[in-house]
Amino acid sequence: MQRILALTIVAFLLALTSACTEEGGSPMKTVSHVDLASFMGDWYVIANIPTFIEKGAHNAVESYALNDDGSIATTFRFNQDAFDGPVKTYHPTGFVRDTSSNALWGMQFIWPFKADYRIVWLEPDNSITVIARAKRDYVWIMARQPRIPDDKYAEIVDFIGKLGYDTGKIEKVPHQPRSG
Repeated sequence: MQRILALTIVAFLLALTSACTEEGGSPMKTVSHVDLASFMGDWYVIANIPTFIEKGAHNAVESYALNDDGSIATTFRFNQDAFDGPVKTYHPTGFVRDTSSNALWGMQFIWPFKADYRIVWLEPDNSITVIARAKRDYVWIMARQPRIPDDKYAEIVDFIGKLGYDTGKIEKVPHQPRSG
């Protein structure tokens, strides 16, 4: 029951704030194009400005799969508070809002609310991405591997700062190899 309440609150707050006008300066641009088929799969959350359900996340991975109807089945999984902490799993659904770029989505945790989800950085080889929100409240740095080079991380954090985010709120997500 607590999980349902937490998801409802997150969905409501994200949807409410995504209806607000953009802050932090000019409108936030997305990447020009995302090949959805290439974007699908596992993404390690390298760092983020976490929502309250993500606080203390270890080994966080977001996985995407394209559904036949064009929606995106999403699985977000992490260990709570420690590498051996309880596994938490969430299953929001993504909806592409801008099919010319495929870079602007709505992410639905609870019907009918769809939170703002913008792909604002994507390496040409689909190895690293940044997901942002127009409200500039939450951001996620994700990669296909559990670590990225320090110089690339610094470049991305600088980019996020130029988007209007308070980069002092970004937290690295701890990762360790999974056994089995």
